[in-house]
Amino acid sequence: MRENTELNGMTPAEDRAVNAAEQSAEERSPARGAENAGEGREKLVILTGPTAVGKSALSIGLCRRIGGEVISADSMQVYRGMDIGSAKIRPEETGGIAHHLIDILEPEEEFNVVRFQALALDCIRDIASRGRIPVIVGGTGFYIQSVLYGIHFTENDGDDAYRRSLQALAQEEGGREKLAAMLRQADPESARLIHPNNVQRTIRALEFARQTGGAISAHNLEERAREAPWNFAYFVLTDDREEIYRRIDARVGQMMDEGLVEEVRRLKDRGLTEDFTSMHGLGYREMLHYLDGETDLEETVRLIRRNTRHFAKRQLTWFRRERDVTWIDRREYGGEEERILDAMAEVLRARGIV
Repeated sequence: MRENTELNGMTPAEDRAVNAAEQSAEERSPARGAENAGEGREKLVILTGPTAVGKSALSIGLCRRIGGEVISADSMQVYRGMDIGSAKIRPEETGGIAHHLIDILEPEEEFNVVRFQALALDCIRDIASRGRIPVIVGGTGFYIQSVLYGIHFTENDGDDAYRRSLQALAQEEGGREKLAAMLRQADPESARLIHPNNVQRTIRALEFARQTGGAISAHNLEERAREAPWNFAYFVLTDDREEIYRRIDARVGQMMDEGLVEEVRRLKDRGLTEDFTSMHGLGYREMLHYLDGETDLEETVRLIRRNTRHFAKRQLTWFRRERDVTWIDRREYGGEEERILDAMAEVLRARGIV
């Protein structure tokens, strides 16, 4: 069974709320396995964790037990023709369990958290209307958060001229430092959280301040304080970090054997470049650089493995800051899926979800 690799690029709406997610753990202490008041609320199950930890295989066993259907929280598996680099689950691997939000877009199309939220909510309503339980599965933490807490996105296109002026300033000598100074004046808290080298997020924060007269940091804290409208269980699957890294390395090797180079070459030949959201995914961006002659193949594989390991580390950091989660450590169950599923079922029964 293979599992997804998630997008590591961010859209403007994602940038804004990621600032909130990066508040210190002291400011937002999570409750591990905390109960949530679910009486009278729609049911929702979430299974997440770092890439390569085994979410996909476990989700199929879980859905069989509880009468569930999978909603993919993966920002790459939505794209048709991007199968190898996203480690997209194959039809024969689904075990007959319905999977939603897979192969629904062409790689030229935009996909972001706002679109995911709308599509996922539609799926939840459809699944629930048929007496089934929606199970969100994937490692894109912000996508999950957007549905769980009903995050409201203030999607303003903004002043394109202002944005272009900031982008031009960033290209000048000392431009990044000037942008950082502007942000310190407009929104000191966001300036504390955003590294000056992260030009995109700095510009988004400045745009928000110009458009609304407020601070992204304050807006994000308000969104973060929202309560979930669901009777939910939020499982985070984890394992020994070195074991996760070993699986990542093995997966990248499998992708190469299955033809990742050829897959990205086909996408490149149809005109896809780094300007497209679909090509920001782990493995795709690095392989484009290889096909452009910027790196050799050995270095490209090394970079994919390194960047995916770094991504898994960031995912774990994100989930540790989340509220109301139940951590499932494979080591505590000897890696045995049935024992893990038994523990998950116990939580679901306690919360009245099954």
